Amino acid sequence: MDVRLLLENTLPGLGYELVDCELAPGGSMRVFIDKPGGITVEDCVTVSNHLTRLFMVEDVDYERLEVSSPGLDRPLKKEADFVRFVGQLAKIKTRLPIEQQKKFMGRLAGFEEGNVKLEVEGRIVDIPFANIDKARLEPEF
Repeated sequence: MDVRLLLENTLPGLGYELVDCELAPGGSMRVFIDKPGGITVEDCVTVSNHLTRLFMVEDVDYERLEVSSPGLDRPLKKEADFVRFVGQLAKIKTRLPIEQQKKFMGRLAGFEEGNVKLEVEGRIVDIPFANIDKARLEPEF
């Protein structure tokens, strides 16, 4: 059973987006959800109760389920994330260097032809989506 696929097919019907999921050592399953306007404790309870029943029916093996928001430093995993958060400050780490560096911080400026556009110090850096190792929003206060 592909748990990620199960979550990707289930959560949108409940009004939520799957940001990430991970199976931690000891059997804890962590599910990070989001929706426009943010996540409340009630959202986490609703999703947790639904997934507990779903996992029982689908015979998904886990010890403890944790459902939460992705936080202010939300990971950016999908191409759509880089479009949704245009204008936001982000940190991106690449697998291979671009212009002799692997770590970038700047404002998301869009996504075109497989490249994330990041405004860094007044110029646009094109970062191939396939070259991204990690990407997160950088909270601004």
